[in-house]
Amino acid sequence: MIEHLPVLQIIVPMIAAPLCVLLRRRLLVLGFAILACWITFGLSVALLDQVLTNGVVRYEMGGWAAPWGIEYRVDLLSAFVLLLVSGIGAIVLTFAPRSLSDEVPVSRHYLFCSVYLLCLTGLLGIAITGDLFNVFVFLEISALSSYALIAMGGRRQALPAAFQYLVMGTIGATFILIGIGLMYMMTGTLNMEDMATRLAAVDGVRTGLVAFGFFTVGVALKMALFPLHVWLPNAYTYAPSVVTAFLAATATKVSVYILLRFVFGVFGVEFAFERLGLTTILLPLSLAGIVVASTVAIYQRNIKRMLAYSSVAQIGYMVLGISFATATGLTAGIVHLFNHALIKGGLFMAMGCVMLRLKSVDIDDMAGIGRKMPFTMAAWAVGGLGLIGVPVTAGFISKWYLIRGALELNWWPVAVLVLLSSLLALVYVWRVIETAFFKEPSERAQTATEAPLSMLIPTWVLIGASIFFGLMTSRSAGIAQQAAEALLRGSP
Repeated sequence: MIEHLPVLQIIVPMIAAPLCVLLRRRLLVLGFAILACWITFGLSVALLDQVLTNGVVRYEMGGWAAPWGIEYRVDLLSAFVLLLVSGIGAIVLTFAPRSLSDEVPVSRHYLFCSVYLLCLTGLLGIAITGDLFNVFVFLEISALSSYALIAMGGRRQALPAAFQYLVMGTIGATFILIGIGLMYMMTGTLNMEDMATRLAAVDGVRTGLVAFGFFTVGVALKMALFPLHVWLPNAYTYAPSVVTAFLAATATKVSVYILLRFVFGVFGVEFAFERLGLTTILLPLSLAGIVVASTVAIYQRNIKRMLAYSSVAQIGYMVLGISFATATGLTAGIVHLFNHALIKGGLFMAMGCVMLRLKSVDIDDMAGIGRKMPFTMAAWAVGGLGLIGVPVTAGFISKWYLIRGALELNWWPVAVLVLLSSLLALVYVWRVIETAFFKEPSERAQTATEAPLSMLIPTWVLIGASIFFGLMTSRSAGIAQQAAEALLRGSP
């Protein structure tokens, strides 16, 4: 069974998805889907252990050797992302049953579980495949599933939000596919490792520059890099709370993974950063995204929308680390990919608890809610401290590496801007804490009660994990550093 771990990582959720449609009965479907997610997480833990022990794990589909056949290739970075996505998927679906009952019609729960597992399959497939066309296929599986999940929101704005995401996502996917097609035309292969080798033989061909441009813009749109983020705020605001928590913690992070794999693994540091000067594009866009999105977040009344703009800013931090093109900078980007998933997933789950009791996440309706829902809002407050980057939280580790990376390059203004951006996060986080704990209860809050344990426990698991990895940095930052060093060596 150990040798088949890579393919089982995909098969378990993929087979479980249609079975949910056949089972149909709500409790049976939810229990089965949750079990499938936790089995998938267990497989990812075993796979990470295999990579740490034996190095890169390869799996040839159908017995065809790469590059002629499709290969699943798991190195430290992909195993790290697999662990993150499967873990978030399992925790969020465990949180889901009570929240779904309130926000999604019961008659659609079996469809929700089926589409959720398909989305999880797509995200895991992106991280595990060594074939560039399969990256596109799995990306579309996850994207189409995401559109359906967002559209399941009970509010009428959910459909326009899903449609806007569909249009923007389709444009991004088209750009990515054009880039893949051009690279295949140049090299005659779709295997990323083989493509990286063959690109050296066609060095200087203008087609390579065009392919790089199309692919990079397409991925930037998928991961909501400023200013290509316009689809994200509405999608996160109007989707069901469970969907928002899952997508915010996984979808954009996997897109960042694609960018890392493509830029460093396929084209290489010399081509992307020394010849094309990718830093001159990524650096200003990431800094602008951090400042602009954080500023816009301050003025939001809807807390889910506020957290959505915060996510755009946090994507900026990840891309900022990538733009350094150094071991420390890459470590910052990868570890923040992990840390932000824990923090933002926990924050959106806390908002799911509030939505259950208040039927609203408007800041005015949340006045005094900290007295009625102390455990929920305590989780939100701790997660908010992580967004700011307070010491002992995982967010502090990310910003520490970013500042170190900037200082290593003698980019003092960038380091100062990272520090100042924490003050912007402090403003919008404090607004919520002040409203929840220091104001008189609103009319909605007066009748609220604490969220059920079935929702509180998964929420605190993610928030607690953000504290754990803020203290035990060798478990996250250590792996991120090893993955960064492998990327800089040109590991596809």
